[in-house]
Amino acid sequence: MLGVKTPEIRKIAKDIKGTEEAEKFLSELPHRCYEENLVHFFLISSIRDFDECVQAVETFLPYVDCWPVCDQASPKVFSKNHEKLLPLIQKWIHSNHVYTGRFGIRMLMNEFLGEDFRPEYLEWVASVTGEDYYIRMMVAWYFATALAKKYKESIVYIESRRLDPWTHKKAIQKAIESFRVSDEHKAYLKTLR
Repeated sequence: MLGVKTPEIRKIAKDIKGTEEAEKFLSELPHRCYEENLVHFFLISSIRDFDECVQAVETFLPYVDCWPVCDQASPKVFSKNHEKLLPLIQKWIHSNHVYTGRFGIRMLMNEFLGEDFRPEYLEWVASVTGEDYYIRMMVAWYFATALAKKYKESIVYIESRRLDPWTHKKAIQKAIESFRVSDEHKAYLKTLR
């Protein structure tokens, strides 16, 4: 399994999904390598029962030790259970474990920048503090995506410099690099660096 590329790892997870082998694998934590962690999260992402999926996510998150594992998995069942998911996201965002916090912010970005968006979610992310690079980068990514999808609500946070200086600059940089942000908005964002 070592050195296997991500598409093949997804295929491995798909091939063993629902088998005794998969159940056994999910119970064997911690894993020894990155590729095993990816298989684990891809298996979790395929769980169709919301409560079972959440239990598996919460069991696994403390063992996530790098951003590629954290950022690759998006449980499909989450998109159908926003009401139940939201309090979990809020809890994950404020976790002391870097990758649990990052996962929470990413789930908020993936699931709640559409029709279920509320402006207070921006505050949840803006209130995340700390010096960890991977958390700060996720906050920047969240705000860059919010600027693409919910510009009117999110630009206020950039104009008022609500993020720490490094994260503020990164959010602007990522928004300027995005194809989803208009040229007019990019020009204005450049004045706010």
